[in-house]
Amino acid sequence: MTRASAGEPGADDGDSVVYDLDSDCTAEDVEKGQPYLAEINGIVDYGVFVDLSESVSGLVHESVLEGTFAVGDELVVELESVRDNGDMAFEPVDTEVDVDDLTLRNVSHDYALTGTDRLEANVGDQIHLEGEVVQVKQTAGPTIFHIADEYGVVPCAAFEEAGVRAYPSVEVGDVVRVTGTPEHREGTVQIEVDGLSKLDGDDAEAARERIETALESRSEPHDVEPLIDWPAFEKLRPNLRDVAKRLRRAVLEGRPVRVRHHADGDGMCAAVPVQVALEKFIADVHEDDDAPRHLIKRLPAKAPFYEMEDATRDLNFALEDREKHGQQLPLLLMLDNGSTAEDVPAYETLAHYDIPIIAVDHHHPDPDAVGDLLDAHVNPYLHDEDYRITTGMLCVELARMIYPDLTDELRHVPAVAGLSDRSKADAMDDYLQLAAEEGYDEDRLQDVSEALDYAAFWLRYDSGDQLIQDLLQVDGDEQRHGELVDFFAERAREEVDEQLEAATPHLEHEELDNGAHLYRIDVENYAHRFTYPAPGKTTGEIHDRKIEETGDPVITVGYGPDFAVLRSDGVRLDIPQMVSELEAEVPGGGVSGGGHLVVGSIKFVKGKREEVIEALVDKMEDAEIDEELSSAAPIDDD
Repeated sequence: MTRASAGEPGADDGDSVVYDLDSDCTAEDVEKGQPYLAEINGIVDYGVFVDLSESVSGLVHESVLEGTFAVGDELVVELESVRDNGDMAFEPVDTEVDVDDLTLRNVSHDYALTGTDRLEANVGDQIHLEGEVVQVKQTAGPTIFHIADEYGVVPCAAFEEAGVRAYPSVEVGDVVRVTGTPEHREGTVQIEVDGLSKLDGDDAEAARERIETALESRSEPHDVEPLIDWPAFEKLRPNLRDVAKRLRRAVLEGRPVRVRHHADGDGMCAAVPVQVALEKFIADVHEDDDAPRHLIKRLPAKAPFYEMEDATRDLNFALEDREKHGQQLPLLLMLDNGSTAEDVPAYETLAHYDIPIIAVDHHHPDPDAVGDLLDAHVNPYLHDEDYRITTGMLCVELARMIYPDLTDELRHVPAVAGLSDRSKADAMDDYLQLAAEEGYDEDRLQDVSEALDYAAFWLRYDSGDQLIQDLLQVDGDEQRHGELVDFFAERAREEVDEQLEAATPHLEHEELDNGAHLYRIDVENYAHRFTYPAPGKTTGEIHDRKIEETGDPVITVGYGPDFAVLRSDGVRLDIPQMVSELEAEVPGGGVSGGGHLVVGSIKFVKGKREEVIEALVDKMEDAEIDEELSSAAPIDDD
């Protein structure tokens, strides 16, 4: 007996071809006039019973039989009739060809598939579903397979015995066919698995192509009108669309997203809208109500780069989640951070596990250092723009591309981001007007910015999800928003005043040869430590008051044993370039750092502090004066 490639009954295959039904075929796959291979499973006085598949069987009446038969014998039969009760009758095929000489052609069951978008309508009914396994979680009871098809992701519970892995050969990434019954479980729909099989060959390829075509279409970001007309911003819009598509695709594939952002006002204005947009999209895609909580994590980063401590923690948590919960490794989304050479060691650590990394930032970048390590990079400097386009402004548009229904809750957020980072962009007037239409005047926006900074300081390394959403009023409680902002903003200003009252008498002042005022403050010895505001914020507040007081170009340096934070207005500084020069000019200084052109931070070894600071002042003295050049955000350097 030989076996031909799979086919369907009805083709002109010659007299010697007989169809062999797969075990999962049903009566719907049997056609009259076609020869099928059957096996005798019982003998009675009035005939023999034959099986064509697990669910297709019937009687061959003794009146049409010749010879003798035994259980287990193979027989070629045709369908004779189907009774009203579903019983099937067969008759032998009149052929002189021995069974051993036949050519068999397999017949697969033609499944009527049910997509994850139609599960609710089929609760209690057996359905068939095809998709890719995106997570396998072993519980104390069943094994939970999360299956993604063209429309969404659904948990499928398969029970072998308590705590024992069902279908152990099936892994994440396999394409499977599930037969089971959708049922309500704790408010969501879950499929109770009757059978699960891994597809291969043409079946797997066809399923993958079907799913890929659908996911490619569904991952396309929404076409949203920009909140304001800003030509400079439009240069970055194609890059944002690419990021939105990658993030939507990650959700559709069941891949977790880990968000790391700078722990300041602009960083939170960037991260929270994207977080909420992804949570809402995840809830639409996944049948599991807990999916948003498990698949999106947001964490602040104190440093203006991705520290190795953060990277190793993130990697360890990701590997533990893969081991314990069967999750895929995450996509890392860096916001208001992640564009410099200082990020490289952390990125290279994640590269060992092929974790995709995306950075959306507005700090001065080093594309030669990070370019090959990032899957996508959005930064205004890459389009001849600068820090005045803040990351919060970028990410509000990114969030709207992911989930446009959030638009009304986000109209005020770009203005908060701009004020938090002292953006002097021409578009700030338009953003302020947009916020005013939502009931936020500039004073109120300043209060929100102060409250965010204050909360970020005390949260330290915690995301404070609900608290930050309430403060920013993105998917938060409106009444609580007002009360919290008033309280936090007032506390922040009181504590800033206390800090400056202690620090200001210790300011060192000199007028540089280029006409700029230089103010220095030893924040280690002449400011309260381990309380609000942090050294960067303290330096920024002193700087802002001196700008208002003098009306002249001002540079302010706040320094400690091994760091300095810099603010400048009206002086053409290039802090990233200055850092590079100091690395070469101060041997053994261990100089590193960066930031914006006129706002940044520098680190060095403690013993070289005086040499580094004096070399820094020399460079400031040589800088050109530009009364139109303004500073950006304060650096929250602890």
